[in-house]
This record gives sequence, C-alpha cells and structure tokens, in this order.
Amino acid sequence: MTAQLPIVESGSGGAERETALSRLLTVYVATGLAFMLFPGTFFGVWNLVAIATHRAPGSVSAAWIQAHGHAQIFGWIGSFILGIGFYSIPKLRNVKWNAPVAAWATWALWTSGVLLRWIAGVYQWRRRATLPISAGFELIAFLIFFKSVSGHRPGESGKGRLDPWIFAVIAGCLGLFASLFLNLGVAVFLSFRGVGPELPPLFDQRLLVLQTWGFLVPFVWGFSARWLPVFLGLRPTRTRLLLPAVALNTAAVIAALAGAAMPAALLLLGGLAVAICALRIAEPAERPAKTRGVHSSFPVFVRIAYLQAAIAAVLGIWAALATDSTGIAGASRHALTVGFLATMVFAIGQRVLPAFSGMRVLFSPRLMFIGLLLLTIGCLIRVSSEILAYQHVLVSAWRWLPASAFIEMTAVTVFAVNLLATFARPRQSEPTRKGISI
Repeated sequence: MTAQLPIVESGSGGAERETALSRLLTVYVATGLAFMLFPGTFFGVWNLVAIATHRAPGSVSAAWIQAHGHAQIFGWIGSFILGIGFYSIPKLRNVKWNAPVAAWATWALWTSGVLLRWIAGVYQWRRRATLPISAGFELIAFLIFFKSVSGHRPGESGKGRLDPWIFAVIAGCLGLFASLFLNLGVAVFLSFRGVGPELPPLFDQRLLVLQTWGFLVPFVWGFSARWLPVFLGLRPTRTRLLLPAVALNTAAVIAALAGAAMPAALLLLGGLAVAICALRIAEPAERPAKTRGVHSSFPVFVRIAYLQAAIAAVLGIWAALATDSTGIAGASRHALTVGFLATMVFAIGQRVLPAFSGMRVLFSPRLMFIGLLLLTIGCLIRVSSEILAYQHVLVSAWRWLPASAFIEMTAVTVFAVNLLATFARPRQSEPTRKGISI
C-alpha cells in the first residue's frame, strides 16, 4: 500500500494550479505558526510563570488565559485545518481550482477575527465592539470554508458514498461551527452587558470541551483513519467502529454542555477507547512504517499522543469525582491539547505539509525528533506538577511549572523553525504522474 500525493495534471495549467494551492497552504500554515509562537505559547509561558510565582491559579486575569487558549485552538490549529482543507478541496472534487477569492477572503477574515479576539482579551481595546466583531469574522470565515468543502463530490472511490473517515471530519466541522456560534452569542451578550471580555468560568469550561473534544478530536481521528494505516504500516482501520466512536464522543460533548460532568467524562473515555480500537493504534504494525524524509521515531510519538489522550480522559473522570478539581481538570486539558493534539500536529504536520507545500522535503528530521521529545517531556512535567501544585500535594511542584513551560516553548520554537526552513527551500520539480509514494 502506498500513500498518494494529490493528483497534479501535466502541463502548465496543472503546475500553475498546484503552485497557487501550495502558496495558499504555506500562508495559512505560516499564519498558524505565528499565532502558535506569540499570542499562544510565549504568552502562555508568561501566564504560567506569573501563576507559579504567586502560587495561585487566580493570580492571572482569566481574560488573558482565555485569549491564550483561543489563539492556540483557532489561531494555530484552526488555521492549519482551514489551509489543508482549501488545499485538498479541488483535489477531492477533481476540478480546477476556481475559488481563490473565497480562500483568501477566509484567511483575511479568520486571521483578523483571531487577532481581534486577542486584542480584546489582553488589551481590552474597544472590547464592546472588537469582541463581537472578532467572533463574527471567525464565523463568516468558517461558513465560506464550509460552503467550499460541502461541494466536493461524494466518495473518493466513485461509489457514490462517503468514506467513514470523512464522517469524523464532518463531525469536527459541526463541532467547529457550534463553537463559533456559541462564541458569537456570548460575545454579543458580554458586549451588550458592557462587562469585561472574560467568559463566565462555568461557560468557559463547557465551551472548552466543545472546542477540544467536539471540534479538534474528531478531526484528528478522521485524518488518523486516512493516513496512519499507510504511514505507520497499521492494519486497515475498523471502519465499523469509527462511527460509534464519533457518536459516543458527540454524546459526551452534549452531556458536558448540559452540565452532566461524570456521564460526559465516562463517554469521552469510552469513545476514545473505541476510536483507538478502530484505528488499531495499540496493535502491532502489519508493515514497516513509512519514515522516509522524517525521523524514524515518528510512529512512536503518534502512539504516545494517543496515550496522552487516554491520560486526559482518565483525569477527566477524576476531576468529575473530586471536590476541588482545579489542578486535575487543568492537567486533563493540557494532556489533551498539548499531549495529544499538539503532538499529532508536530508528527503528522511535519510528515505531510512539506509535500503539500510544493513537493519539498522536511528541513531536518533531527529537529523533528528534538521538538517532539521536548514537547513530550514538557507536557509530562506540566501535567504532573499541575496536579501536585494546584491540589496542594507538593509545594516544590510550583517550581516545576515554569520549567515545563520553557521546555514546551523550546519545542514549539523548534517545530516552527523546522517548518519555516522547509518552506524556504526551493520547490522540487512538479510530478506529472498521478501521485507519488510518500
């Protein structure tokens, strides 16, 4: 079995289209990296150092923490998803790319929306206007994107039906829409009331479940089903289990939004367990992994990412049982967002983005390994120290928190440098056949 790069027609027309798509994807990814580094990671380190210094989770403005999280989820990973989507749409539809205006309009609205959200949360500049405007920009950008996505022809195999992995991606799209819709609603409410830009704590916790488990996790499951059997040499995905996993996960998110914390936590763990079984991540590989151009440790870190997701789900159950769950719930979120989602982006992103951005080769597999290793170490320290410090188990754990933050900041910097150096390399000759092995 070989993974095929998207079809590229021979001749100048196909080459010009592929070049335009690659440039578009590069801009989306570079934008995501900018949000990841500055409003996301660097500001997150600043917040965590302040919390550790005062030894109090409430010592930093909730608006600042929420602005950091918004930049990471929507500015970083959201920009990556939109860019990959616009790159893939013409190839899924097998038609000429004729909507550059929609793609660039989406980028302008999405980037402006996330940036305005950051400004409203951190600087509170004209927050009664910027907060709802930012939410409106993001929702409009998504609707433009979704209109383009929904137009692709059903079924890659020409059988008139969608492949199961696409349903997981659709579930992620619905989760993204629900997140943006609720975000707009609460932004308008806060603006009307004239209060600060921070979301109410209870609402923010439930919205985070929707944004992570309801939006990002199904996307990762879908792309895992699409790519991992080839990249990791796994046995074929158990497609009949993938949809029940998505259904359990969706039910969990709905339960969380309704305030049923324990049922939601149990359903999240159940859905993840079914997904891991469907994807066969925990089973021995059937064939050697395809690691050409990347570090040979790539399959190991993918499995570590899913282990971190399981840790996040188990901690979620513990948090639902605990009376004071501040540190446990925070550790659960970090294990999911950094341990699972960021690790998957680091691993899969450096596997596919160089090829998508003009048939390039990753700048440095060694930097890929260093970034993944540092991210994993930093996340493990952060998850353990947050529980020990916030739950008043070990006073010295407060000193570990800044160390974990700086380790993770180094990891994301290495990741960004490796991708940007890759994009700076010259494009390879365009292929004229229908895909090449990757």
